[in-house]
Amino acid sequence: MKKLLVIFLFLANFLLANEFVNKESSAFGTPINKQTASPVKRYVGSKNLYLSYINYPKHIYKNQRFEIEVKALITRKNYDYIQTRFVNGKNMIPLNPKEKWKKSSNTTNTYTNKFYFKAYESKFRMPTIEVRLYKGKTLIEARRVSGLDITFSEIAKSDDRFTNVIAKDFKIVVSKTKQYTNKQALTIIDIESSHSNLEDFYLKGIEEQGITLIEDTYPTQHVIYYLVIPIHKKSIVFNYYNTTDNKFEKIVLPITLDEELVSTQTDLNPNNSSFEFYKKIAVGVFALLLLILYIWKRKYIFLILFLIVAIVFILFTMPNKTVKLKANSVIYILPTKNSTIFQKTKNELVVEDMKRKNDFVKIMFGNDNKFIGWVKEKDVIKN
Repeated sequence: MKKLLVIFLFLANFLLANEFVNKESSAFGTPINKQTASPVKRYVGSKNLYLSYINYPKHIYKNQRFEIEVKALITRKNYDYIQTRFVNGKNMIPLNPKEKWKKSSNTTNTYTNKFYFKAYESKFRMPTIEVRLYKGKTLIEARRVSGLDITFSEIAKSDDRFTNVIAKDFKIVVSKTKQYTNKQALTIIDIESSHSNLEDFYLKGIEEQGITLIEDTYPTQHVIYYLVIPIHKKSIVFNYYNTTDNKFEKIVLPITLDEELVSTQTDLNPNNSSFEFYKKIAVGVFALLLLILYIWKRKYIFLILFLIVAIVFILFTMPNKTVKLKANSVIYILPTKNSTIFQKTKNELVVEDMKRKNDFVKIMFGNDNKFIGWVKEKDVIKN
């Protein structure tokens, strides 16, 4: 009987010891989710990190950029850096995922961060934000704050004047228009905005348009936009949605041809210019007249003059030689360093070389509609 009692006490002691060890182990660490694996397998579970939202929108619109501000309260001191992760999001990712946390001025252990998102479609889910504290390469603590429930809608679906821009502030700094062909004008618009999506700017009903330059230091944006419009057009009217006043704002852009630009770029398109056409006709008729006089009078002076004028006529009618531009070449409106940028080539481009001036080359490019611009000589590929 004593032997049985000893055996029973030994087994009870063994089982209780194992249970105590298991409980003690779980108090010191919690396994990390497989989706957020890290260099170590477990982290300390003490509450030294607290997360909360400060500011966020309750409703957003399609293509709108919006801001979410998060606060992290960190009571521990023995960590080296903070890492942010975004988990379980759907059709929604931050535009600035590596944004650094900033320490609040009124407290020593509070940090804030602003993350920007953009909604392309209604079927999205805001990601869970996870903040991790590291000591060297060792993860020592992590906390999550659940994704927000934000409603979504589209606006101005049938509004032909809507430019897709949703902004807190929007202004046209300057605009310039010049004749580009006999039937078309080129308009350059310099736009500045804040808390906006200028990258989506688009005017319906205009075939030739695009972004020439974009500077995105969100929340501010700067864009230079070009439009090719009918030369008789007197104004451009469009709308954007103002998030400050929650209403559509109407913008009326008057179109005035810049005479200085037109005079600087004479012979805008020699292939279409009526002046060039009549000049060629006049030279051709004069050459023919000299040939008739030579046949009639049989004087060599008429033959010599005919040959000279015929050479001039051939030179007039010869097409411009072609050159190749480097990829990412900048095309300017005028041959000056401070000229407005018209376009930037993505790939190598074959263009017509019209003339050269002040280290710039006047070029003509395009298929159906021929456009004129200036590039720097260094952007021309030498044969």
